[in-house]
Amino acid sequence: MSWIRSLAAGLFLFGLVGCASRTPVAPVAETAAPATATPLAWSVLSAMPQPPPGQRLAYGPAPQQFGELRLPAGAGPHPVVVLIHGGCWLSQFSLEYFSHLAAGLTDAGYATWSIEYRRIGDPDGGWPGTFLDAGAAIDHLQTLGDSQPLDLSRVAVLGHSAGGQMALWAATRDDPHGPLPADAPLPVRAVVGIAPITDLAAYRVGPERSCHAAVDRVMGGTPATVGDRYAAVSPMDRLPLRVPVLLISGGQDEIVAPESVEAFAHAAMLENDPVQLRVVAGEGHFDAVLPGGRSWDMLLDFLGASLR
Repeated sequence: MSWIRSLAAGLFLFGLVGCASRTPVAPVAETAAPATATPLAWSVLSAMPQPPPGQRLAYGPAPQQFGELRLPAGAGPHPVVVLIHGGCWLSQFSLEYFSHLAAGLTDAGYATWSIEYRRIGDPDGGWPGTFLDAGAAIDHLQTLGDSQPLDLSRVAVLGHSAGGQMALWAATRDDPHGPLPADAPLPVRAVVGIAPITDLAAYRVGPERSCHAAVDRVMGGTPATVGDRYAAVSPMDRLPLRVPVLLISGGQDEIVAPESVEAFAHAAMLENDPVQLRVVAGEGHFDAVLPGGRSWDMLLDFLGASLR
């Protein structure tokens, strides 16, 4: 990937916009990482005090089938950001750590719908329940819109890590012939992937007892045995997404390698998807899930432009 090999030099923003967009964006080099920068550790993030919870609303009968709705100030209707948390699709990890980002986006003027879903270890978690839940939670906004001040013509989906995989997949759920057909899915205007897992077949190859090893479990098999499932939900296999995409990756991410996110950005660019990629030197897997960080302004600019 010769087009983005200067991570050591600092922080880079790549506005990779294909022919589908009429506004080309040139690469912009930015300042280097602070000399004292240390990637945010999970132990630190998970120990942080939680913001006030949103309104907890069910979208299905299972205990995990709910979301937290937060509304910004004002009468609305408000643009909506759906948040899908990560955690290797495992039941040990919940939406709590993503509450900081949800609250920050709500303060910035967006209604946020942070969803929970059945995961590996939950009854009916894994294939297909995990993915059916993500789709059902997004589509439940159509019901919430009857009573809440939501602008459903302006919906973005933002996911982190394994949630990033589902956020990117969410833009292509209108495939009526796949193994997860959706009945009139809610249109998605833009997608944000923070440290997203973009290629399930490639990502599954990694150390044992790691997030890599969870791929076969959530998919219920390998690409050789259930290849149609991988093709249905792996973002690399779903290109083009045909919506604006923002990808944010930490240059020191040891869970989702920035090179894998770069490869997806390049593949999306070749498919003429309007994609922007930011690789942040000195940051790891979790830094960008907190509002106010070094990617925060770019995230707000992207959402503002995409949902304008």
